[in-house]
Amino acid sequence: MEDRNKSKTELSEIGEFGLIDRLTKDLKNKNTSTVFGVGDDATLLRYREKDILVSTDLLLEGVHFNLTYTPLKHLGYKAAVVNFSDIYAMNGRPQQITVSLGISSKLMLEDIESIYEGIKLACEEYGVDIVGGDTSTSLTGLIISITVIGDPIGENVVFRNSAKENDLICVSGNLGSAYLGLQVLERERILFEEGKGVSPNLEGYEYIIGRQLKPEARKEIIESLWKSKIFPTSMIDISDGLTSELLHISKSSNCGCHIYSEKIPISEESVRTAEELNMDPITAALNGGEDYELLFTVNIHDHEKIKQMKDVSIIGHIVNQEKGNKLITPDGLAMELQAQGWKHMKEG
Repeated sequence: MEDRNKSKTELSEIGEFGLIDRLTKDLKNKNTSTVFGVGDDATLLRYREKDILVSTDLLLEGVHFNLTYTPLKHLGYKAAVVNFSDIYAMNGRPQQITVSLGISSKLMLEDIESIYEGIKLACEEYGVDIVGGDTSTSLTGLIISITVIGDPIGENVVFRNSAKENDLICVSGNLGSAYLGLQVLERERILFEEGKGVSPNLEGYEYIIGRQLKPEARKEIIESLWKSKIFPTSMIDISDGLTSELLHISKSSNCGCHIYSEKIPISEESVRTAEELNMDPITAALNGGEDYELLFTVNIHDHEKIKQMKDVSIIGHIVNQEKGNKLITPDGLAMELQAQGWKHMKEG
């Protein structure tokens, strides 16, 4: 029987990643078909000498999205794409998904059809099949759970745990846009709900709002790496913020990382919006999350090839573990990287 008088730990004390570590620390694989289990963007399975990648994501109303400003078709599209991104982060191709929905009573048939329209559109764009799922009643709001199945490109599955000292740290696209888009949406929602008679003003924020409501997975970056014969030594997608993902690679690879603030790619619209909101755009880029860009490391010998790649920036390098994880400012100040990111288990 459970001892109800035993002192218990608040989930906010350990956070999402601490919880995952706690729940999975004693897991041992029993089947030879499980090649790589918990600890990366996707699981690697092998059946009859065929490698399979599997990942899953859960989106909860009120935690991951707000239906006040999130179009249902966009939500469906995003729910699918964030799963595709996990497969691309393993140097793979998504092939199939299953979709499970927890449906609240406030949603009508047409609402569910809109969600599925978005999911189907994403699948058409990325060449993915919908092969099953489940539906149930939800008493706590809309729930979307998607499982994605894919396969590696060639035999080159890329994990988080194989970065090496002197590897270059690279990132696709730009960072912080999705987070800043969310801040604008939240600002306008609050003004609207306070009844100040002001209609939401989203003009001039189209790019960053689009990055929040309708992100894209970086399929073309994976294809470009393959065509250029560049094989990343580690890779992860940026869902919880650049710092969090860097620390995942460092921890898994038993190494450190040094990145340079002036090298972090940030869009002009993000810089302008951050200034309006009295925020540091570098902070948004480091800790914002939901960019779904690819963060990866490559051997230093691939430096010239990487420089030729479109929409990829070299932001730092891997160092010995003893040198730690640092952000280097333009004046040479080395600041310890500390994950802020999306803390799903925080109190509030």
